[in-house]
Amino acid sequence: MNNNKKILGIILARGGSKAIPKKNIKNLAGHPLIAYTICEALRSKYINRLIVSSDDQKIREISEQYGAEAPFKRPKLLSGDKAKAVDCLLHATRWAEKNEGITYDYVVELFCTNPFKTTYDIDNVIEKQIKTKADSVIAVMPLEDHHPLRIKKIVKGKIKDFILPEIPETHRQELKPKAYIRNGSIYSMRRNMLEKGIRYGTDNSLAYIMPRERTVNIDEPMDFVIADYLMRDEKRTNIKKVLKN
Repeated sequence: MNNNKKILGIILARGGSKAIPKKNIKNLAGHPLIAYTICEALRSKYINRLIVSSDDQKIREISEQYGAEAPFKRPKLLSGDKAKAVDCLLHATRWAEKNEGITYDYVVELFCTNPFKTTYDIDNVIEKQIKTKADSVIAVMPLEDHHPLRIKKIVKGKIKDFILPEIPETHRQELKPKAYIRNGSIYSMRRNMLEKGIRYGTDNSLAYIMPRERTVNIDEPMDFVIADYLMRDEKRTNIKKVLKN
């Protein structure tokens, strides 16, 4: 696609992960977790600049070894548990624009917690945003076993429908309408959305559907074990470390 839009890729990678300490640089199948997202993003034909925003010096160093930029240390105010992602994205975007003397058209937030997304996914999200002129395009995955019609709650020991009544004897593949969930992979948004404090969720936000096999959202230690096993089996070959002279 012929594109003259200025597109900034940002990876938010603070050092304070609690469930999995130092998660972003924890070794996954021979490389730091963040390396998989960096290397896929660097192969994108649309992203003009890739920045890692982090408060952790080690994360910044490793990110640069794999080819990303980590040109600033994220302020302490934006590094705690309560810091909003939209504020961190806005900070990184303003820094890049001031540094380059330009204004970006789109900002693409890339989550390193799903190392299975590919350049194909990243570019398809960006293409959909540009072609449709949407406010944002968000990667999602289909829900099957966790469809809302199958979710329950326990009230005084008794099983109750969580929201909607389950349809008896209905196979999960037959449940309608289909349900989806954000899969922690890729958010692409108009630059001006950030100034409004918004990343997604407007009437003009669209979905990019990713298959389950390219989604492992790493939040807990067991997620990491599963991702490590699958990545070793996949044997990716496009991870390249850029060694400094």
